[in-house]
Amino acid sequence: MDEKIKTPRNVRWIGDAKERLQTFPEPVRKDIGHALYRVQIGEAPPSAKPMRDIESGVFEIVDNYNTDTYRSVYTVKIGRSMYVLHCFQKKSKRGIRTPKKDIDLIKRRLRQAKEMERDL
Repeated sequence: MDEKIKTPRNVRWIGDAKERLQTFPEPVRKDIGHALYRVQIGEAPPSAKPMRDIESGVFEIVDNYNTDTYRSVYTVKIGRSMYVLHCFQKKSKRGIRTPKKDIDLIKRRLRQAKEMERDL
């Protein structure tokens, strides 16, 4: 049986996304890390959902732990790399919408990722 080995995409972390992910509880870091790895090798993790408030090709991974919700936002639509744009704990108690300050930050970082890719 000849199984094709997938070459993982490079991961580029924008802003403080990686540092913020490292502050999450260990089970959340493991879950999100595993999901991001699946994205790297071209798979779609079940926990990934499109972020409709941003633009096509931007996804979020959602993980719940001890009544808290943690999110990691990424895109693979820019070049050949995977860009992790933002990692955060959702603190809003009003519905499931992502807070405007986080949406604005993700949009800024998406623009930054596109500029980085152009400069490569």
